[in-house]
Amino acid sequence: MYDFVNTCLGWFHFSSALMAMLAGWFVLSKPKGTKLHKRAGYFYVIFMVLVCGSAFFIYNLTGKFGVFHILAIVGFVTLLAGMIPIWIKIIQKKYQVFHLWFMYYSVLGLYAAFASELIVRIPDRPFYTMVAIATGLIFFLGSLFIFWKEKKWSNYFL
Repeated sequence: MYDFVNTCLGWFHFSSALMAMLAGWFVLSKPKGTKLHKRAGYFYVIFMVLVCGSAFFIYNLTGKFGVFHILAIVGFVTLLAGMIPIWIKIIQKKYQVFHLWFMYYSVLGLYAAFASELIVRIPDRPFYTMVAIATGLIFFLGSLFIFWKEKKWSNYFL
């Protein structure tokens, strides 16, 4: 079984991820558009940048650039796609729906990474199969929720 966390960089990455997970949960579960939502949202963004950035310096799994580095890029792009509509306020109020979509998927990606990290620690299980199961389950359940909420968001913001 892998060590839980074995370097200072690993602890930085882990603690940044925990802070982002807490902020992400708070932002998604509380009323949108408030001053508190915006502050917690920027807290989430800062910690996600730290998580995705620190991932590029972690190579102890394969020793080279790999799938998790690609997923860090995807995480950063999703985060950026969620923030750009807020920063430039495109297409009247429709930008808020794009913001919600991408930010929910950003948080889902973070939760999927966390679930994958936990599930691969089960001994004698195929690594990538376990990652796929954890990620697929989180994204399936999260997508059901997002699709369920989309009509409410569209009616509210459009």
